Amino acid sequence: MIRITLLCLLAATAAVARAENTILVFGDSISAGFGIAVENGWVALLQAKLQDQGYGYQVVNASVSGETTAGGLSRLPRALALHHPQIVVLELGGNDGLRALPIAAMRANLSKMVRLARAAHASVILLGMRIPPNYGPEYTAQFQRAYRDVAKARVAFVPFFLDDVAMTPALMQADGIHPNVRGQPRLVANVWKVLRPLLRK
Repeated sequence: MIRITLLCLLAATAAVARAENTILVFGDSISAGFGIAVENGWVALLQAKLQDQGYGYQVVNASVSGETTAGGLSRLPRALALHHPQIVVLELGGNDGLRALPIAAMRANLSKMVRLARAAHASVILLGMRIPPNYGPEYTAQFQRAYRDVAKARVAFVPFFLDDVAMTPALMQADGIHPNVRGQPRLVANVWKVLRPLLRK
C-alpha cells in the first residue's frame, strides 16, 4: 500500500514538473509548418535548440492553419487547461489582416488571449506580423499598431516575426507568405531573443 502511494506521488510530481516546463506555441499556418515537413518547422527546431542547450522544456504546437484571432480565442481556454504551459507564444493575427477583418476586434481578441494566459500563470510572448501594402496605408498602419498596443501590457514582444525573412525571396515559399525550410532557423532566432530571458534550467 505504501509503495502504491509513493508511486502515485511520484507520478503526480512528474506531471506537475512537465506542466511547469511546457511552452505552448499558439499560432496559424506559419507555426503549423505549412508547405514543409513538420520536423523542419521552426517549432521543431526550437525544441531541438532547447534540448541542445540543456533546457528541460516540452514545446507543444497547438497552431492551426487558417486560424484567426477569433478562432484562437475560442480554442485557448481548453489548450491552457490541457497543457498548463509556463510560456505561451502567441502568433496570430496574420489571417485577420489578410481577410481585412476589423482591427479593433483583432486587438481585443489578442488582449483577451494575453489575459487568459496570464490568468493561467503563463508568461506571454507576442509575435507581431505585417501585411502587404495593397490593403491601403491606413489599414496597414492600424494593423501594425494593434500589436504594439497589446504589447504595452508588459508582454514580451517580437515586432515582426518574419524579420529578415519576409523580404528575402530565397527564404520564402512561392506564395510569398510562408517561409520555406531555409527560413525556419531565422524564425527561431527571432523568437529566441525574447524567449531566452524567460527560461530557467
